[in-house]
Amino acid sequence: MAKVWPAQLRDTVQARFPDGRILEGTVGTPLEEFVAGAYPDPLIPAMAAVVDGKLQELSEPLREDAEVRPVFLTDSEGIRIYTRSLSFLLAAAVRELFPGVRLIIDHSVPFGGYYCRLAGRPPFTPSELRRVETHMRALVERNLPIGKELLPLAEVGEVLRGQGQGTKGEMLQACWNAQPVPIYTLGPLRDHFFGPMVPSTGYLRYFALTPYHQGFILRFPRREKPTELGPTEDYHPLLQVFDEYGRWLELLGVYDAWTVREAVRTGRMTEVILVSEALHSQKIAQIAEMIVGRTPLPRLVLIAGPSSAGKSTFTKRLAIQLLALGLRPYPVSLDDYYLSREVMAQRGLTDFDDLAAIDVPLFKEHMAALFSGQTVRLPRFDFPTGRREDGLELKLSEDALLLVEGLHCLNPAILPEGFDPKETFKIYVSALTQLNLDDYVRLSTTDTRLLRRLVRDVSFRGYPAEVTLQVWGNVRRGEKRFIFPYQGQADVMFNSALVYEWSVLRPRVEPLLLGVRQAKVQLEAERLLAEVRWLPPYPGEEIPATSILREFIGGGILTGYFPNPLERAMGRRR
Repeated sequence: MAKVWPAQLRDTVQARFPDGRILEGTVGTPLEEFVAGAYPDPLIPAMAAVVDGKLQELSEPLREDAEVRPVFLTDSEGIRIYTRSLSFLLAAAVRELFPGVRLIIDHSVPFGGYYCRLAGRPPFTPSELRRVETHMRALVERNLPIGKELLPLAEVGEVLRGQGQGTKGEMLQACWNAQPVPIYTLGPLRDHFFGPMVPSTGYLRYFALTPYHQGFILRFPRREKPTELGPTEDYHPLLQVFDEYGRWLELLGVYDAWTVREAVRTGRMTEVILVSEALHSQKIAQIAEMIVGRTPLPRLVLIAGPSSAGKSTFTKRLAIQLLALGLRPYPVSLDDYYLSREVMAQRGLTDFDDLAAIDVPLFKEHMAALFSGQTVRLPRFDFPTGRREDGLELKLSEDALLLVEGLHCLNPAILPEGFDPKETFKIYVSALTQLNLDDYVRLSTTDTRLLRRLVRDVSFRGYPAEVTLQVWGNVRRGEKRFIFPYQGQADVMFNSALVYEWSVLRPRVEPLLLGVRQAKVQLEAERLLAEVRWLPPYPGEEIPATSILREFIGGGILTGYFPNPLERAMGRRR
């Protein structure tokens, strides 16, 4: 075997890939060439590479020997880079064809894409939208480089002001703690895009533009099927929730990271918090009135949603509103029917978000018994110990209304046999964040829930941040299999997102992420840290004790709340 000299004595560098292959090239050769050499005809394209544990763009030169792991479109970071770069391509095409038009990339859509709109003018006509898509495809076919400059912070403000992004330049001045700042260029657009990009437009082959509502959808693949576009679907109920939240943001005058920063700087944050909470209360009261107005009156209210949506606090706040309307609600958590960790291990189950982790037969047995007038000893699951224990004893009165919350509550498989679905009222809860970093870059709904869960798991479930980050992939897969397919069955959706929460979560989650040392999740921790630091920290002492956010940060008064203090024919403590 030929001797390999140390890199400092050679004019070449070597890239070692995960399968053991070593490729050699001239010092300064872009990573793109090494990856292309190792994977010459990839079915799934690479978007970036992890070099000695650090995420690098493929345009970066390799200057010393390194371990190189490609990041493919099927990886979570790969799809993020793809969608960020595709958004840049769209923004550049709109800027070139329609100078002066302000494009807003508003929110994600369930089938893979972003809902986009134009500020201050009517939406694109079908022919205008076709022009934009045709121009995007032409840019892709030309495989134009996405230019990257590293500029001193002092120059970035001038560049962004010239692009009509003056407040973004000020935000970078306030938040960017490293030199220099990357500025990307494609056609007439020069901008900072808050994360890595692909090296050229030829990587962005999978997309379509589809008219929808008062805007259009930028469609792209999901990482499970990275070279296919999913079929467009009517997601009108979800769009209504986003439209409502958008009106709330306009009312508050807070709609992106800069305006949050200004609310903190000018002392408006207390107002933002109190009005946000009042809007939540108003919506919960409306849902309670919908339930009361249903004929016949439901016997069972089912409340579902993904992890860290705030279902538990929402359920208890709904119970209070129903009590105020003269009903007799009783909340039950499906989480209390988890199998013990010991039993899950025996059955080879590792995913708490799998329906198989719930003792569905016992739950159905208890529901049938309660609705037939029997007394039932409910279970209580203790997360720190991973064991199920005896909880409250419950007997429902004839006019009682049972509120059941949990991940799987919209899945018909949990209903007891013979139960009439018409006697149910179904609610879907999720934190549908619509707060953006700027016009083009979104704060992810999924990341909102992950930040909530990181804080809650450490404080109340005894899980360190590394564990939460390790299981999050399983959580997301479980949501796509067991939760999201049923959201369309809901009678109403409730958006638990709070415009101020990233600022309140930041001082709580930063030390947790800084403490992550495990290599498998360190890149994810660093990504979340970089993202949350665009929002100013805020203590949030004035957050009401009934806020949904208190479920995650503590200080709430609804933990363990029993909604009928007189316990009249409803339930008794053991």
